[in-house]
Amino acid sequence: MARRPDDDYDYLFKVVLIGDSGVGKSNLLSRFTRNEFCLESKSTIGVEFATRTLQVEGRTVKAQIWDTAGQERYRAITSAYYRGALGALLVYDVTKPMTFDNVNRWLKELRDHADSNIVIMLIGNKTDLKHLRAVATEDAQSYAEKEGLSLIETSALEATNVEKAFQTILSEIYRIISKKSLNSDEPAAAANIKEGKSIVVGESEANSKKACCSSS
Repeated sequence: MARRPDDDYDYLFKVVLIGDSGVGKSNLLSRFTRNEFCLESKSTIGVEFATRTLQVEGRTVKAQIWDTAGQERYRAITSAYYRGALGALLVYDVTKPMTFDNVNRWLKELRDHADSNIVIMLIGNKTDLKHLRAVATEDAQSYAEKEGLSLIETSALEATNVEKAFQTILSEIYRIISKKSLNSDEPAAAANIKEGKSIVVGESEANSKKACCSSS
């Protein structure tokens, strides 16, 4: 059977970015999917997503990363936003304690709306602003351990640990999906498994609804 080029991957994993507005979710998205950073990036209006195809544990995975504005007025979109998500990056700004305090509310929302097996990673972003740091790594680590989350601190501006964060969460999703497939006679439909040739796609796919610096 002939395959469209877009089907040349083994798995499709949906990962959502959540957290307060202004913590750097859009720049984490653009850094991972397009290796871009925009200092002037404005608040995301509604929802956007971008994809990147990469190798995870020797399999070809298409990561579909979703980003939504963290402002309260957009919270009506949550159930559709979380539907089908296998992973979530919960982002706070290490220079703004309020964004860390609000992690608890975002985590509750995530657990209320998302699948119970969703993989959650806590992300402390903007580590390049060392002189402005207001959230200690130890405090974040303590919270992450209490809630059963992993923690990685990143800088989208300096591209520090961004690749590591996404690779880590995608690998964890793959491990969970693999176990489900082994323990079940049914195909792991929730894993969005695609039959396809295992190929290496070198460059990022930029299927973003808007460009990083777009004001629309």
